[in-house]
Amino acid sequence: MDKVWLKSYPPGVPAEINPDEYRSLGDMIERSLAKYPDRTAFTCMGRELTFRELDALSRQLAAYLQRVAGLRKGDRIAVMLPNVLQYPVTIAAAFRAGLTVVNTNPLYTPRELEHQLKDSGARAIVILENFAHTLDEVLAGTRLDTVIVTGAGDLLGFPKSVIANFVLRHVRRQVPEYALPGAVRFQEALGKGRYENLERQELTHDDVAFLQYTGGTTGVSKGAVLTHRNLVANVLQSEAWVAGTLGVGEPQVAIAALPLYHIFSLTANCLVVMKLGGQNVLIPNPRDFAGFVEELAKHKFTFFPGVNTLFNALLNTPGFDRLDFGTLRVSLGGGMAVQRAVAERWKEVTGNVLTQAWGLTETSPAACINPAGIDFNGSIGLPISSTVVTIRDDDGNVLPLRQSGEICVEGPQVMQGYWNRPDETAKVMIDGRVLRTGDIGYMDEQGYVFIEDRKKDMILVSGFNVYPNEVEGVAVTHPGVLEVAAVAQPDERAGEVVALFAVKKDPSLTEEALIEHCRKALTGYKVPKRVYFRDELPKTNVGKILRRDLRDQLKK
Repeated sequence: MDKVWLKSYPPGVPAEINPDEYRSLGDMIERSLAKYPDRTAFTCMGRELTFRELDALSRQLAAYLQRVAGLRKGDRIAVMLPNVLQYPVTIAAAFRAGLTVVNTNPLYTPRELEHQLKDSGARAIVILENFAHTLDEVLAGTRLDTVIVTGAGDLLGFPKSVIANFVLRHVRRQVPEYALPGAVRFQEALGKGRYENLERQELTHDDVAFLQYTGGTTGVSKGAVLTHRNLVANVLQSEAWVAGTLGVGEPQVAIAALPLYHIFSLTANCLVVMKLGGQNVLIPNPRDFAGFVEELAKHKFTFFPGVNTLFNALLNTPGFDRLDFGTLRVSLGGGMAVQRAVAERWKEVTGNVLTQAWGLTETSPAACINPAGIDFNGSIGLPISSTVVTIRDDDGNVLPLRQSGEICVEGPQVMQGYWNRPDETAKVMIDGRVLRTGDIGYMDEQGYVFIEDRKKDMILVSGFNVYPNEVEGVAVTHPGVLEVAAVAQPDERAGEVVALFAVKKDPSLTEEALIEHCRKALTGYKVPKRVYFRDELPKTNVGKILRRDLRDQLKK
C-alpha cells in the first residue's frame, strides 16, 4: 500500500528500524549497563543509582532467582512495585535470569491479584511490603514458591517510616511492614545472590519478555504476550522518533511520574531512557502535586512523558509555572486523549509543545506519534517507523483516506496474542498479524490519524483501561441489585470515569452502598464514581443491554 505518512516524517526519522540489532531486550539493557557505567540511571527521593550499581544489584538478584530460588528460563515473575529503585533492578534481573515479567498493579484487590497470579502461572513475586497483606489473602491458591518482600527505603538508606509515609500516604489500603510468613527480604536476596554464579541465559526474539495484563471482554483481565522482539522494536521505534529532538548522544533526564508497571511508562521511561543512557527521575507519589513540583525544581529535565490529567493537574499546581523549563525538549502525551486546552496551556507555561502519541498494551505500546515540535493538531500522529496503519471496515477491507473505520495496526511491536486465550486473540487479529484496535477514526492525505469514536465499550480512566464487564460482574453480586450496566462518563479531570446504571432488587439500596460494595473488589480507578438507578435498562430485541443508549443519556 502507499505509505502516505512517510512524506510527513521529520528529517532523520527512518522509514524502517532493524530489531535484529539486538538479540533481546536483556541484550539491549546489558549493553547500556556496560556503555554508561558512571552515568546516573535512576533517581528516587535524592538517591542516585548509577548504571554500574544497577549492573551489580541486578546481577546479584538474578543469581538469587536462578541459583537459590531455582527459577528456570521462561518462568514468570510478578513485579508488584510502585516507582521505586527496586523496580528497574528487578526488571533487569529478570531478563538476566531468563524470566518473563508479569507487571502487577500494587493497588490490586485480592480478587484481581489472585486472577493475575493464577492466569500467568507466576512462580515468583517481588512485592512492596505495604501490599503484602493483599498477597497473603490469596497466596495459598497460587503457584508462587518464591516471595521477595521489600521496603520502600531498602535501597535509599532512609528510615522506613519516613519513606513509607512519603511514598504511599495516598494509598487507602496501606498496611506497612506486613510480616508475610515464608517471604525473603529483598536485601537478603541480594546478599545471597552476591556469592552465586549467574548462568547466562541466551534469550531470543521469540522469548516472552512480558505478560502485560489488560482488560478483557470476558470480565477478567488477559495477558498480552509481548516478546523480546516486540519490545526491542518499540524501543528502537520510539528512540528513532524522539532522539533527534532530544539530541543524539546527549545525557537525558526524564521524569517518570507514570507508574513503570503501566506499558506507556515502561517503554517510554524505563526502557527507552535506559537505551539512551539517560536518567529516570522516579516519582513514587505523583498525586502529591506540591511535592512533585518541589522534586521537579531539583532537576534540569529534558523528557517528560505523561497523560492529560497529569499535565493538567501540574498546570494548576502553585509554583509549577515558576520552574525552569529551559532544558525541556520533548513533552509526550499518551495513554488518553490530550485536550487542546491543556496542550495550549502547557506550551504557554513551559514553552514546549505537548506532543500527542497513541498506542495500546497490545502494541508495546507506541503505534502513532506526532512529530515533536509541531503545534497541537488534534491527531494521534503518524504511524511510526516499520508500522503500517490501515482503516478497515467490519469485514477487514481497507478503506480509502478520509473514510472512517476501525484503526488497525501492523508492525514488529504488535503482540503475539493473549496468554492462553486463542478465542480472544482471534477477535482482534486479522491473519494473525494485523491488530484491530477497537478505535474508530480516519487517516488524512498527509498520513495523520484521527480518532473519532471507540468501537468497544472500554472506559479510559486517566490512561488506564476499564472494561465494563468486570465492573458489572462485581456490582451484580450485591444482593440488592437486579441488573447493571457500566459505561464511560466524560470527566474534566480523568477524561472518563465509570458510571453505573442499576435496576434495584432491594428498594432500600443506595448509591453509596453499591459503590462501597464495588470498592471491596475493584482497584480505585475501576470503582464507579456515580450510580444511576433506573426501573429498567434499554435492551435489544434479544435482550442485550444497549450501553450506547446509556452513554447518550449522560450527554443530555
